[in-house]
Amino acid sequence: MCVHHCELSEGARGRCLARVCRDGRIIAENYGRITSLALDPIEKKPLHRFYPGSKILSVGSYGCNLSCPFCQNHEISHPQDLPGMIAQTQTVSPEQLTALAERYLPQGNIGVAFTYNEPLVGYEYVRDTAKLLREKGMKTVLVTAGMASKGIAEEVCPYIDAMNIDLKSFTDRFYSELIGGDRRMVTEFIEEAVKHCHVELTCLIIPGENDSEEEMERLAAYIASLKDGEGSKIPLHVSRFFPRYRMQDREATEVARVYRLAEVAAKYLDYVYTGNC
Repeated sequence: MCVHHCELSEGARGRCLARVCRDGRIIAENYGRITSLALDPIEKKPLHRFYPGSKILSVGSYGCNLSCPFCQNHEISHPQDLPGMIAQTQTVSPEQLTALAERYLPQGNIGVAFTYNEPLVGYEYVRDTAKLLREKGMKTVLVTAGMASKGIAEEVCPYIDAMNIDLKSFTDRFYSELIGGDRRMVTEFIEEAVKHCHVELTCLIIPGENDSEEEMERLAAYIASLKDGEGSKIPLHVSRFFPRYRMQDREATEVARVYRLAEVAAKYLDYVYTGNC
């Protein structure tokens, strides 16, 4: 399903921690296993140009196929005590989650956002729930790093109404050496996603890693080139880094730097937002 192409023997677990070999088949062991649930403002995803002012029921499971040393949700993405954490999860079927989302409609809820961990390592649950939500007239949102194969993108994207996708950098070095991913796989996922739904992108600015104006120029120009050259209308969130997890050896990004990089991006894009400032 992703760049790692894990080959698993019986009982072995993939790099994402969520997929396991059972009876000769690799399955999503985290299917329907919920670690996190909250009714959030849509802007928190962040989505600023998709039903602004609304709420969305946000749900998370466990596992991730990247190894970001600055992860803010590492307790569920890369839990140190996986069996203990799994024991604390609550199993919620797609039907149950859809019914729960429907109960929150009077409070301004528009559907379900799959977020907190990497939803695509359990894409089957996303797909199955999204189909039910659509039948009920509700929306499905995906908050993802987008590191999934084209086949997975083609299977999931038609059922998603909006995504926020992390485009963490525009260099191959950042993806391969720092977080264990593949930039090209992410850009291919983005290119498929924009064919199907509303997309907003986020770039977390980390001092000394992806904070040059030259890189932001290339990243913003790429976004503008999407959708047959109409990508300038895709919103970009330029977000400030704070020391977290295994990257506490550097200071938070200077606010002025975030604003400057937002100015650079705005030369190419109509909607640029700053976050965490």
